[in-house]
Amino acid sequence: MIIDCDSCEVRGDACTECVVSVLLGAPPTVELDSSEQRAIDALADAGMVPRLRLVPIEKSA
Repeated sequence: MIIDCDSCEVRGDACTECVVSVLLGAPPTVELDSSEQRAIDALADAGMVPRLRLVPIEKSA
């Protein structure tokens, strides 16, 4: 999974409640492998970190 905060439709509005900002401080792009993604999901399921709030911007053709 590649998380590109610059392409997030809710960047700014949702950053403070996004796990990326909580853990890393809103970098432009974060790349997570599948084990890291599962770990973040487990932490979020346990209520230890917020969920990923990435909403990719739809690019028109």
